[in-house]
Amino acid sequence: MALSTVEMRGRNWNLPNILTYGRLVAVPVVVGGFMSSDALWMRWAVLGVFVVAAVTDFFDGYLARAWSQQSSLGRMLDPIADKLLVAATLMVLVGNHSIEGWSLWAAIVILSREILVSGLREFLSELQVSVPVSRVAKYKTTLQLVAIGFLIAGPAGEVVLPGTIMIGLGLLWIAALLTIYTGWDYMKAGLRYIME
Repeated sequence: MALSTVEMRGRNWNLPNILTYGRLVAVPVVVGGFMSSDALWMRWAVLGVFVVAAVTDFFDGYLARAWSQQSSLGRMLDPIADKLLVAATLMVLVGNHSIEGWSLWAAIVILSREILVSGLREFLSELQVSVPVSRVAKYKTTLQLVAIGFLIAGPAGEVVLPGTIMIGLGLLWIAALLTIYTGWDYMKAGLRYIME
């Protein structure tokens, strides 16, 4: 049975989708905050926006399932919002030298995997093949967000917790290793369809 326009509009403006829209809006806020000032207080402000956006990543999917408010728009935008938030923040952190030297490779691995998996998922969706998100992939995402949070705090965090930057870089490398592992999982799942 087809949904009416009013029902579809209502489904697209449910709370889980609004949380996803908020995460999309957070991307330019985080980037703009970094570009506007080098002040330590701005690091805390940007971190606050990032943490709220990261928390919505858990709640939008959870609430959509709990309240049976899943929508096609939400399923499409949720991974896009996640990847934009991570990718844009990583690029800004590289740009302001919070991530540099050998740690650039960790950021490159994370960004490359996100692009690879997105392309693979799109290819498999055309074949109507679903690749569920593994538990390890969820841990990877959480670790990635925590690492980025430490790196956003950066010099401001060092005042409160000496070693903040090293903790962030260490977690980023662990996230990069998990990224390789989960990326290979997705590749294995999709390889037989690619070969066909």
